[in-house]
Amino acid sequence: MRERKIPLNLNCGLDLIGEVLYGKWKIRLLWFINQGHLRPSELNRKIPDASRRVLNIQLKELEEHELVTKKIYAQVPPKVEYFLTDFGKTLIPVISALGYWGDENEDRLRKVILKRMGENTYDAPNEVSN
Repeated sequence: MRERKIPLNLNCGLDLIGEVLYGKWKIRLLWFINQGHLRPSELNRKIPDASRRVLNIQLKELEEHELVTKKIYAQVPPKVEYFLTDFGKTLIPVISALGYWGDENEDRLRKVILKRMGENTYDAPNEVSN
């Protein structure tokens, strides 16, 4: 186990949730598992910028924090699926609210993020309508 550079601080709810959800892909993993993308390969396709190794590490941490469970099926080749625990399901409304806030403030957030990064332009993705 690696040694922490910053001491563990669990004095309030924000510290606790930060410790549990810290990791670039954890919120997305929880969201996609909730949407029914249960297998590691499906999750990797939903988050193509993340390496399989990083996703596996973050899935293991979510499992250790009792937010997801891992089911391994006894078959060849092995089949693995992840499911939200009841505890993990309680985070979905919170994640949904964060996503809604991000959507409502998308232009402003994009502008300040790009400004901080020193970029002036952004090629918006093509809108896909159903």
